[in-house]
Amino acid sequence: MNKLLRTTSMVALMILGSSAMAQKVVKLIVPFGPGAVQDTVARTFNNELGQILDATVIIENKAGAGGTIGTHFVAKSTPDGTTLILAAASHTLAGHLYEKLPYDPIKDFSAVSLIGYSGYVIAAPAALGANSIKDYIRVLKAKPKEYNYASAGNGSASHLGMASFLSKAGIEMQHIPMKSTGDAVNEVLANRVQGVTSATIGLIGFRQDARIKLLAYTGKQRSKFLPELPTVAESGLPGFQFDSWMGLLAAANTPKAEVERINRAMMKVLSEASVQERLVKLGLEVQTATPEEFQQILNLDWQNAAGIVKSSGAKLE
Repeated sequence: MNKLLRTTSMVALMILGSSAMAQKVVKLIVPFGPGAVQDTVARTFNNELGQILDATVIIENKAGAGGTIGTHFVAKSTPDGTTLILAAASHTLAGHLYEKLPYDPIKDFSAVSLIGYSGYVIAAPAALGANSIKDYIRVLKAKPKEYNYASAGNGSASHLGMASFLSKAGIEMQHIPMKSTGDAVNEVLANRVQGVTSATIGLIGFRQDARIKLLAYTGKQRSKFLPELPTVAESGLPGFQFDSWMGLLAAANTPKAEVERINRAMMKVLSEASVQERLVKLGLEVQTATPEEFQQILNLDWQNAAGIVKSSGAKLE
């Protein structure tokens, strides 16, 4: 009888152990609110990534302070690959924008996987009556400091993108920080603010919406997703460029083997036609890289971010 009980207990423990292993959880932190660009991208592949990693990939939105709250959460997390962040240009920009940060955007993170690139679009409410960047600049300059623009928060890429544009154009507008890019776009749709700079992902779905006017693309060349939209540079501000990478980062000192395991999983995920189709519909140009290659991209972006912040004149406490 005792032998039978021992055997039964061992089987039960084996089942519980197997169940625990199957229930491994990976947290994918999005440092902005639901509906934001990173949030939308994360939800296109988290299930597929979980299947390959044999884990449940849970998306957690930790918004606030231009994305720095969620970013700090990942920086101080246990470096074991179970906590990742879906980062973008705001990650490196924040390091030059804020006087003090509780983390280092480069030293406190391990580059895991590049996902792709997204440009930005400058948009205004249709009621403003501007149909081009030249029109927009003319309208804004006619009433200095009387107009507002919204962003995903202080220090976000949408904040810095607009600030850079306004600096280049010699325009002053009041900044209205929101919790996410989606919230900022909604302010434009409701005609409560007069401008927004959003990643293509956040605006491509509104190209036929009568409430909003997409004015120009901020990339070096026209977007293949919005080929009808001129660049800001060709619209009257030569040399202007602002775009963003997207990728997964983990806490610094995450074991190399774990980083490479997640990178291989993401390579598989991003090669799946269904995932590519979803990302393309969002305006993201899919691109992969090894962790080492992605680290080089981060280092270069860190250097470029310094110039962007300096030219915008923006600084935060």
